[in-house]
Amino acid sequence: MRVEAFELPERLQKKLNKAKKLEWVTIIYLATVVVLMYLVMGSSQAMKTAWLEDALSMIPAISFLIASRIYNKKPTEKFQYGFHRVFSIAFLTGSIALFGMGLFLLVDSAITLIKAEHPTIGTIVLFGHQIWMGWIMIAVLVYSSLPAMYLGYKKLPLAKKLHNKILYTDANAQKADYMTGFAAMLGILGLGIGWWWADASAALFISFSVLKDGYTNLKDAVEDLMDRKPLQIKADKPDKLVAKTENFVKTWDWVKDAKVRFREEGQVYFGDVQVIIKPGTDVPKSIEEGLKKLQAFHWKIYDVTLMPVQELIDYSEK
Repeated sequence: MRVEAFELPERLQKKLNKAKKLEWVTIIYLATVVVLMYLVMGSSQAMKTAWLEDALSMIPAISFLIASRIYNKKPTEKFQYGFHRVFSIAFLTGSIALFGMGLFLLVDSAITLIKAEHPTIGTIVLFGHQIWMGWIMIAVLVYSSLPAMYLGYKKLPLAKKLHNKILYTDANAQKADYMTGFAAMLGILGLGIGWWWADASAALFISFSVLKDGYTNLKDAVEDLMDRKPLQIKADKPDKLVAKTENFVKTWDWVKDAKVRFREEGQVYFGDVQVIIKPGTDVPKSIEEGLKKLQAFHWKIYDVTLMPVQELIDYSEK
């Protein structure tokens, strides 16, 4: 068991620091979006839904910043495996909030559509000119979409390098923010030409998108906490590091065969490596050297146990 404080490799620490700065920018930017949307949304259901979604979008950024201050603390008497799962907890918290709000918005939008409510968009006088509020709403929606897309594209490669799911989820959601903005714009334009149902329909589309993302993230978060086999952060495929580690162990001259089992603890992996040892091996010395080799093999391999066995246990599904 490792007892020292966890430290990322220097190159990744720089990427983590960059991710923190981007999340601070995200929070400040989203705060301005939420204020502007609140001021102009009027009775539009689509604007209300987009406003709530943008407010919710601050949760992953805030959760990431809190978790990044805790995860690398030294193990304690109470938390003997360290604090790495704080990222998993942050991911779960954000997922529950997203799923719950998505469900609420979906029901709310559906009720509005069923009731056949006819929201209206008024006008405002600016600099002596009467302007339809819909154009101002659309301008705010553009502001809520384009910078968010840029931030998402900047954060995405950092999330992949850091193997950080809450950062990846945040980046991916922001990268696709144009869909929410575009749907809300269509709803507002639809109201402008007299299609009363366009606004609620746009809100329904946005709500379904929020609910879908919430469900997907919640499923992943729960499965991670249930010690699912590690997956690649950008695809629903097994992490190649598991197979690479297994092949690496098999190259040791004192190992006859090996089997690796990892679980995710936030950004890093805990687990065990079964090894069938060749006769005549100095077991204690070889195990000690093997652990050092594993920890040096990849930064994600944080806490592993080398288990000498007579027969490998196959954990794959039959």
